[in-house]
Amino acid sequence: MTSKHLRALAVPLGGACIAVAALLACGNDQVHQVNYGQPPDAAAFDAGNGGSSPYGGDGGTGTTTTIPEAGPPQCSDDLKLCAETFTLAYGGEQSVELRGDYRAGAWTQGDPMTHTGSAWTVTVNVPWNQPVQYKFFLNGTTWEADPANPAPPNDPNDADGNSIEQPITCPDTYTCSSPPVPPAGVFDWRDAVIYFAFVDRFLDGDPTNDCNVSGTESTPYTSTNYLGGDWAGVTQKIIAGYFTDLGVNTIWLTVPIKNADDVADQGVNGDTHMYSGYHGYWPKDPTQTESCFGSASDLQALVQAAHAKNIKVLFDYAMVHVHTESSIYTQHQNDSPPWFTPNCVCGAPGCGNFDTSCWFAPYLAHYDYTNSAARTFSINAAISLIQQNGNDAFRLDAIKQVDPSWLANLRPAISSQILASETPQQRFYMVGETYDFQNRALIASMIDSSTKLDGQFDFPLRIRLVEALLMRSTQNMLTPDDLNWGRTAPPGMQGLAEFMDSNDSFYPSDAVMSTFIGNHDLPRSIHYAEQTLPAWLQASSPSNPSAADGKNAAWSGEPQTETDPNTYQRLANAFAVILTNKGAPLIYYGDEIGLPGAGDPDNRRMMTWSGTSPAQQGLYARIKALTAIRAAHPAMRRGTRATLFVNEDLWVYELTTQAGDPSPDTVYVAINRSDADMQTTALPGGLTELITNTPATSPMTIPARETRVFK
Repeated sequence: MTSKHLRALAVPLGGACIAVAALLACGNDQVHQVNYGQPPDAAAFDAGNGGSSPYGGDGGTGTTTTIPEAGPPQCSDDLKLCAETFTLAYGGEQSVELRGDYRAGAWTQGDPMTHTGSAWTVTVNVPWNQPVQYKFFLNGTTWEADPANPAPPNDPNDADGNSIEQPITCPDTYTCSSPPVPPAGVFDWRDAVIYFAFVDRFLDGDPTNDCNVSGTESTPYTSTNYLGGDWAGVTQKIIAGYFTDLGVNTIWLTVPIKNADDVADQGVNGDTHMYSGYHGYWPKDPTQTESCFGSASDLQALVQAAHAKNIKVLFDYAMVHVHTESSIYTQHQNDSPPWFTPNCVCGAPGCGNFDTSCWFAPYLAHYDYTNSAARTFSINAAISLIQQNGNDAFRLDAIKQVDPSWLANLRPAISSQILASETPQQRFYMVGETYDFQNRALIASMIDSSTKLDGQFDFPLRIRLVEALLMRSTQNMLTPDDLNWGRTAPPGMQGLAEFMDSNDSFYPSDAVMSTFIGNHDLPRSIHYAEQTLPAWLQASSPSNPSAADGKNAAWSGEPQTETDPNTYQRLANAFAVILTNKGAPLIYYGDEIGLPGAGDPDNRRMMTWSGTSPAQQGLYARIKALTAIRAAHPAMRRGTRATLFVNEDLWVYELTTQAGDPSPDTVYVAINRSDADMQTTALPGGLTELITNTPATSPMTIPARETRVFK
């Protein structure tokens, strides 16, 4: 790419929105120039106020230690790369390429060397602590070994006379390559698009298994009782092609094990409302499945139907505690040593703050997994669940509240008892929930694909996506890894780009983080994108509405379905970020149509299957278009990103697969968060825009509140 392609012009055009045959309608003709609603206050934020939930949210970080510097990237030695410079004395050649085994494909397409003065030079990445065979390819016709490093005589490992560069290491400067593409027949979890089908709120496919718990509460829009959704309903939508049409290839199901489904209890953190266990986070017996969702055969049929559609199934798994009505608790609470920690509710004087010992609520007995008997029982139940149902992955609830010995024992058990008998051997994906918007070091500490988690939900990215794309905040963005919640990063898209750049190298290179905008512990995403931020969101967390739990509007004054089409376009833009970048992007059920809702339980309304507005249908269509583009372009799933242009409102970036990738690919993405059309000259010529299927021009117009993808 020449230097002229790195320069850009970004200017508001004003006037009406340009549709350009986009799948998402432009909405209102009036363009709001630089009207971002009410930006959040820049004051300090108490992380402990964010995300408290009786059903799996961790109730804040409970972290007071300073986060260490990221240091070098994390990866195994076989993925580490060191920069090495190769030199050839100039002898009048017109061109010289370095070729060799330093990367896949480099024997047939090497790296051009640069002629300066009396030498040709090139710097390339070579494998950590591995010898490299290489030669120079002169003028496109002639091979030559390195005169300064001739081939070793009579080398039995090299009959072609290649020069050999001796192994090197670079402990302070190494970079990490991406893992290779798995062999045929093995699913690459970097290709996953996850849909969270909250079973009880998704679709009632079999009314005969409906449950009712007395003492629960209702609102005009939802209830804390069971509402009838079941595995049969999810299966119906699998067979009907709903997930396939949306571009989803992984379904996350709520906890399938037997729950305390016949009692009502208060919430946590002073929440006096009464709830049932419809959510699945009050486990009673991990050796049985939940009858309110159907029979054991219904769950097996769901997994089989998903696999027939090439869809993976991810089970939510609750292993932190059991409900005190469980016979497991009554039988083992007095064992010596005990199976459970002392009854001490998180946050109470003398108790931990959502750590590995305190109880979430007086009725949720926390396992003590330092007791090997309790740990073995739980792990055996998890293994049996996989064996009986054939699920492909676990989402591990509140993983930071679990003693590390549990995870350390689960991974080898899955490898030996599940994966060892598979041909070809798959990767059983385990993604953790660590509810923390800032502490990336804590999140990363639990990721290791060989011994711990494959990845975690990226809460720190989510809070920045909400501020930059949905709220269109004009204040400085949160500084990465600052537990005091300082705001020194640039505002808007520039701050988001910088954060994502740092994020790319923060976690292990083979980690598959799940990126998301909304989930079941947060207010519905659509409301952050309203023209003016709703007062209930600002009141819920005044200094950081993007971290609000929205509980203050969950029982009265609940939000209605959004009517402004612009709001849906902003949510589509946020999805565009996670669907065009690496990770396993998550769609929380209903977010594909902008389902409304404040905090829990209002964010868990029954799914809407009919009567959606054109704007809702447009959001669905845009997500569908983006998932299709993602599936066709490996650069979005495993490529590296380079920013071509960014300012507060417009971000233009290039995505390219690594050298040696079996499917070489380059795409370009331009995201405009503003309420005015923008122009950019940052793109190279000769491109086609993939959403509208039209030739790109220069300068290229990016419509207000929209994304364009180029190939």
